[in-house]
Amino acid sequence: MTNKKIKLLIAASGTGGHLFPAIATANQLKDYHIEWLGVPDRLETKLVPSQYPLHTISVEGFQQKLGLGTFKILIRLIRSILRVRGILKRGKFQGLFTTGGYIAAPAVIAARTLGLPVILHESNVLPGKVTRWFSRFCSVVAVGFEEATKYLPTKKTVYVGTPVRGEFLSRKPLDLPIPENVPVIVVVGGSQGAVAINQLVRECVLAWVETGAWIIHQTGENDPNAFSVEHPQYFPMVFYQNVAGLFQRANLVISRAGAGSLTELAVTHTPSILIPYPYAADNHQTYNAKVFSNQNAALVFNQAELTAEKLKTEVLELLKSPEKLKEMTVGAANLAVEDSAKKLANLIHKFLHN
Repeated sequence: MTNKKIKLLIAASGTGGHLFPAIATANQLKDYHIEWLGVPDRLETKLVPSQYPLHTISVEGFQQKLGLGTFKILIRLIRSILRVRGILKRGKFQGLFTTGGYIAAPAVIAARTLGLPVILHESNVLPGKVTRWFSRFCSVVAVGFEEATKYLPTKKTVYVGTPVRGEFLSRKPLDLPIPENVPVIVVVGGSQGAVAINQLVRECVLAWVETGAWIIHQTGENDPNAFSVEHPQYFPMVFYQNVAGLFQRANLVISRAGAGSLTELAVTHTPSILIPYPYAADNHQTYNAKVFSNQNAALVFNQAELTAEKLKTEVLELLKSPEKLKEMTVGAANLAVEDSAKKLANLIHKFLHN
């Protein structure tokens, strides 16, 4: 890359699934001047300002039914487009990179009306509405799963995987008093809907620890019964910072099927039981999970049909089958794209130099 600072605006907002891949990619663009576009009161206001200048706009999702709310959203969208155009023009930015979501709509429109290249990254197998609607206007659409290409009305797609935080690519030992040679089960509920998984897991804990397993259970903040089960081999906690270390140490992870979590499971080569969040938009987590199931990297269960007895039995069977866990480890490894951030950064650089 040249020594001249290229100015790039990154539009990524809301959840870690949108933010972490964008931050990982930005970290690869050392010679760029990067600024950020986000939304007030979302996760980016905590993660971004210490690294990049943050601009915010007010934008929200698109309602499916027409009504007064739709009109208000359109007015807000127009205002957001004009604001982003102003940011791009005043800052003399040379391109836009976005990881989709609501914020991508005004950002993509504003950039294209100024003739700027737009690079969009979609991490899910089934792209979100904004990606499906606006991908045709982008210079290129990078996808986290090869299967996503069949859902996009464009020939501009490039498979690069989904970038992960750097700590997932290097060893991160745990600071928990767990013996070295014991099986470890990690439970992570995701950003939404963890309580249903938590309830199932708590009914299984005693049976699992009887086999010698140790359990680390990240419960989330919304579970009033988070600490209702006690055992020396069971560690319930609202949040644990070193998720990379958890996945690297785990013999098995029980998780939702968000694209970010699945990417982290792939790069750490970790077997998993996936319970897709049933209320995710367009049921997109089920599409993600099927990719892992098809590669024998995970077992997938519908939440509505999964009982505590079924979960208990499936985990016990896996713990008794090192061969099956090894097969799942290989399956997860086959889905990993460890240099995804570098590939995406190179793609951005290519289109900003055309």
